[in-house]
Amino acid sequence: MAVLITGVAGFIGFHISQRLLSEGESVIGIDNLNQFSEVEIKIARLNQLLSKSNFTFLKVNIHDKDELVQNWTKLNEVNYIVHLAAQTGVRSSVEKPHLYISSNIDGHFNILELARKLKNLKHFIYASSSSVYGNSKNIPSKLDDDTGNPRSLYAATKKASELMTIAYSNLYGIPATGLRFFTVYGPWGRPDMSPFIFVKSILENRPIKIFNNGLIRRDFTYIDDIVEGIHSVIQRPFICNSEDITHRLYNLGNTKSIPLLHFIEVIEASLEKKAVKKYLPMQLGDVVETCADIEASRRDLEYDPKVSIEEGIPKFIDWFKLYYGLS
Repeated sequence: MAVLITGVAGFIGFHISQRLLSEGESVIGIDNLNQFSEVEIKIARLNQLLSKSNFTFLKVNIHDKDELVQNWTKLNEVNYIVHLAAQTGVRSSVEKPHLYISSNIDGHFNILELARKLKNLKHFIYASSSSVYGNSKNIPSKLDDDTGNPRSLYAATKKASELMTIAYSNLYGIPATGLRFFTVYGPWGRPDMSPFIFVKSILENRPIKIFNNGLIRRDFTYIDDIVEGIHSVIQRPFICNSEDITHRLYNLGNTKSIPLLHFIEVIEASLEKKAVKKYLPMQLGDVVETCADIEASRRDLEYDPKVSIEEGIPKFIDWFKLYYGLS
C-alpha cells in the first residue's frame, strides 16, 4: 500500500513513517521544513527516512493548494493519508495566531480536497488533540464530552479540523478517523515541549518555568504507544457501527493523570540532578488537567498503552544525550 504522511519530518510523522517503512510499505512524506520550531532536528529526522528506498519526500506547504496540485501525479495512487502536518502548541497560538489559521485550517482543507479526489483512497486519518476538551471537569475525558469551549486558538483549529472532516466525510463518503493525542513525548521529540525544555534547562543549570505554581496534571503518552495506535488504525478496515457513519474519533493517551511536579521528579532522578524551579501563574490558553478515556480505542483498535513515565523518561534522556553528544 502507499501511505501519504503529512508533517513527515515532525515528531509523530517521523516515527510512524519509520514503522511503516520497516514493514516494507511505500511512504510519501510531505513537509515544508519551516522555521517555526528547531529546523535542525526536522532535517535530522528526515535524513533518517531518506536512507530508505521505499520513501519519497516532497517539500510542500500544505496551505498552498498550487503546490499540492503540482505534485498530483506523485500522489494519485495513495491508498491512505495520515495527516499530521499542523502548527502545534497551545502557547504559541496566542503569539502567532495567523500561522495556525493558514496551516491548521487552510492546510487541513487542502488535504481534504486532495482526499476527495483520490480514487484509490481507503482511509483518511488525521491528528486532533486533547486540547479540544478545554478545561473540562470530566476527567478522564470521554469522546462525547463537550468540546465547544476551547481555551486557545490552537484548540479551536483542531476542533474545526474535526468538523471540516465530518462534513467532507458525509458529503463524499470518505472513511475518516480523527485521533486526539494526549501530550506525546519520547526520543526525537519536539524541542518546544516540556520534557525537552526541562531536560535541556536542567543540564544547562538554567531554571525551569513551572506554570500554575505546579498545579498542572498531564496524560503523558510515550511515542511508541501513539505509533501503535496510529498503526492499528491503518491496518484495520474502517470501523463503523452503521452504513451512515463514515467518520470516527478516538482518544490516544496513557490514561494516567500525572502531576507536573512528579513528572519533574522523574526527570531529576533520571538525570541525577535537581532542577532550579521558577513558579509562575497559569499561562494564557493552557488547561489544568488532561487525561484520556480510551474505552473506544481499546475496544475497536486493541489500543493498550504500556510505557510509564518511569520507563519513558529515561529512554528520552538517553536519546537526548546521544543526539547532543553529551556524556
